[in-house]
Amino acid sequence: MATYISNHHLQCSTHNTYTVFFSSDTILTTVTRDAATVSRWISEIRSMYEFCRLIVGLDVEWRPSYAQTQNPVATVQICVDRRCLIYQIIHTDYIPQTLHDFLSDSSFTFVGVGVQSDLDRLDAEYGIGRYARVVDLRGLAANRLGRPELKQVGLKQLVSLVLETEMEKPQRVTMSNWDNCLLTDDQVQYACIDAFLSFKIARVLRASDYPPDGLVNLLSSNF
Repeated sequence: MATYISNHHLQCSTHNTYTVFFSSDTILTTVTRDAATVSRWISEIRSMYEFCRLIVGLDVEWRPSYAQTQNPVATVQICVDRRCLIYQIIHTDYIPQTLHDFLSDSSFTFVGVGVQSDLDRLDAEYGIGRYARVVDLRGLAANRLGRPELKQVGLKQLVSLVLETEMEKPQRVTMSNWDNCLLTDDQVQYACIDAFLSFKIARVLRASDYPPDGLVNLLSSNF
């Protein structure tokens, strides 16, 4: 399985773009702290998927804390199909209304592992995400596959089970400084893949032919 990243090195002060390759998938990724760039990305997604009930992969990262006080969320990752936004919210000039509206749009379902906890933190720290419609992939997989123990697993295990592939979550990246002004290529790749695979797992589980027959209607009630 090939996993790598191509940095486009844009000569731009507001954002940079990357192409992230995971297995046979190619994800165009925008990294920014600029609110106007976030708004443009959201506008493009709305235009591309007008009238669709979107599944949106969502994840957040923050700098690890070794004290009782937890550091604030540093990045928000949003993925729709093969387009990903990594918003460096900790460094933003302001949080655009378009993001508030996007997260509270009742026609979108935000998916991830521990996604409600992530949104609770965004609400507490930045005042966004309170009204988002969410589905936790762990409960979804447990119900869809008839395996209650899946409610306790992580994204890596779900990727292996549902997508039948492997993902790497290196500790040196997981525990890195996510509030850096300039993210490394490894951080961008890691953040993108987490959000993308959340999206992809939800899409696979929603498909009417997975798993066959008896369980096909279990997911529809969640979306």
